[in-house]
Amino acid sequence: MEIQNLTQRLTERKINPTAMRILVLDQLLHSDVAMSLMDLEIVLDSADRVTIYRTLKKFEEKNLVHTIEDGTGSIKYAICESNCQCTTDFTHAHFHCTTCEQTFCLRNIHLPEIKLPKNFQAEQSSFILKGTCDHCSVK
Repeated sequence: MEIQNLTQRLTERKINPTAMRILVLDQLLHSDVAMSLMDLEIVLDSADRVTIYRTLKKFEEKNLVHTIEDGTGSIKYAICESNCQCTTDFTHAHFHCTTCEQTFCLRNIHLPEIKLPKNFQAEQSSFILKGTCDHCSVK
């Protein structure tokens, strides 16, 4: 994606488009899987871990990414859809491949609305399917 488009995507979410933020956004947009902080550190090998972490937290705060806790002990990050309100909408499922350890957003599997009992407030939701992805199952 062009730098101009990346910059525009950041400014639409009221995020100052620094060089690191543009690099992280570009990596997340070009990834078919959710990425952990460690994954991004490997790809952006000259980048500072703390700066990448702060970038991800800013992206999460501005609903540009959502987090996925897939049971591996490492939080994964994936780009939100343009109309996403991740703090209030728990809209799709995720799939964790137990062979390659990759986690995928299943945007076509929408989660039903869950009616909570009176005075209950959900702060986080997770629906993780585990098994073998299409790439690993054909090996």
